[in-house]
Amino acid sequence: MRPVLANPDLVACCGLYCGACGAYLKEKCEGCRKSLKNGWCGVKKCANEKGIATCADCQAFPHPMDCGKFNSFISRVIGRLFNSNRAACVGEIKQLGLKVYAAKMAEQKRQTIPQD
Repeated sequence: MRPVLANPDLVACCGLYCGACGAYLKEKCEGCRKSLKNGWCGVKKCANEKGIATCADCQAFPHPMDCGKFNSFISRVIGRLFNSNRAACVGEIKQLGLKVYAAKMAEQKRQTIPQD
């Protein structure tokens, strides 16, 4: 099993931290940005088309919840099921930067910031 390490490349486009994900730690996934298995992800497609690493870099939607790809019905359901506040994750990336955000999430061994 992989250890939880701080790696900015393991921050998913939507703000999740893949470096603390069970699939990544069990070596079943390379992380959302590298994975070829998540081609269905609209957020990843959009970020790749815009040439940005995460939604924190998006100029079209300064607040990710205003974006239909980020704030889709499916993402809201998944967020509720997994107690994930991806908008808060994106906010922290904007505030701290990718490197510090990855370090913080790795230190806390968290994949996401929980919903309030």
